[in-house]
Amino acid sequence: MRDTAPLTSPTFVNGDVSFWYREDGIPARRPALPGDMDVDVALVGGGYTSLWTAYYLKKAAPDLRIAILEKEFVGFGASGRNGGWLSAELPGQMRRFAKTHGQDLAVAMQREMFSSVDEVIRVATEESIDAAIEKDGVLHVATNPAQEQRLHGRLASLRADGWGEQDLVELNQQQLAERVNIAGARSAQWSPHCARIQPAHLVRGLAHVVEQMGVSVFEGTEVTAIRPHLAITAHGKVRATYVIRALEGFTAGLPGHRRTWLPMNSSMIVTEPLPAAAWEEIGWRGAEVIGDEANSYCYMQRTVDGRIAIGGRGIPYMFGSNIDQRGETRALTQVQLQHILRQLFPSAAGVAIDHTWSGVLGVPRDWCATVQLDQGSGLGWAGGYVGHGVTSTNLAGRTLRDLVLREQTDLTQLPWVGRTVRGWEPEPLRWLGVRSLYLAYRAADRHENAGAARTSILARAANVISGR
Repeated sequence: MRDTAPLTSPTFVNGDVSFWYREDGIPARRPALPGDMDVDVALVGGGYTSLWTAYYLKKAAPDLRIAILEKEFVGFGASGRNGGWLSAELPGQMRRFAKTHGQDLAVAMQREMFSSVDEVIRVATEESIDAAIEKDGVLHVATNPAQEQRLHGRLASLRADGWGEQDLVELNQQQLAERVNIAGARSAQWSPHCARIQPAHLVRGLAHVVEQMGVSVFEGTEVTAIRPHLAITAHGKVRATYVIRALEGFTAGLPGHRRTWLPMNSSMIVTEPLPAAAWEEIGWRGAEVIGDEANSYCYMQRTVDGRIAIGGRGIPYMFGSNIDQRGETRALTQVQLQHILRQLFPSAAGVAIDHTWSGVLGVPRDWCATVQLDQGSGLGWAGGYVGHGVTSTNLAGRTLRDLVLREQTDLTQLPWVGRTVRGWEPEPLRWLGVRSLYLAYRAADRHENAGAARTSILARAANVISGR
């Protein structure tokens, strides 16, 4: 790659949480916890999981005393930094795990994800949350023979998991071009079960709604320890019947949880608004979100104001599960993402980057999300969404509602409830392993882009080792 520096706009911003906050600005912080407090439910972390859980609990039991405890501000983490995909897809490993509990439960899990997409849209409409939601589906695009093989090979498995003909449609090269012109594209699959959203608008809108319902939201309040029926902060102790951990990629910062979930880094760039001539060439007139089938995949959306936001893995993991909370993205990652953008959309080659940022998502050792609540200790958690959290958090919130209320429902019987996940390896094995795996994935992509007919052996080996 000859480029050594990204092409940036005069208004270029690196970090500052994310582009999604640029329109309205970083919000003023709500007050911190004023002192010791007794509640029924304490939710640790101010992202989608806590907000959805609070919302559904208050709907079901308005008298419950609920407090959300957030170190920074609501939406500071992945909920305000993601790619804006409200997607029904389950990660491949989660689908395989669900099947170990029986095909019926695997299908039920997938159907609940389908329903969760529409549930988020319903609540946003009912509660007047303007999150720029457009349900035009998702396109998964193959740009070389190996990617095309993976795309077609996944179809039979998805059909068995409950994806009907209307849930997943195969598109040939010409049919794809009628939707969007992607250089080198060979074929694609389209699903209607996905919507584009503006992530920060959704998280801020939900926070406002739950406050109006009587939920206490405390910002600038870091939880330093969690114990049975107790959340400890520098501002006071919160005693609760239930204490639910919902920190996702920031879980590793909590004492005793360094190896619970790996904080996997993902980076994004967003361009300046594209000129009309470029959009005419690209032909991306709808709000479909787009992903490729590369081993080190990318994900994209066309923003409401006519930009392209594209994301992928930069430095996937920092030694010791450390996190760069400023969200800045190194220049090499910006160049890599800009290079992918130019490859896929040559007519956008002269369009500059206007904003770049990074954030972390939570990755369990087996790449499967989980929801848990222990009635004895009152401790619960949800997360490990592996980049599929915008929709999964809604399903987790409704499931936690049922668990807190001690109701046996179809949701509490889903296979991700109550599962035990082993921790990640200690350092330096953790860093060496993740680093090696992503070097293997990138090498595999180079091999496949050179014309390999099937998935590179490097990628297949990396998948086996990682459990992905």
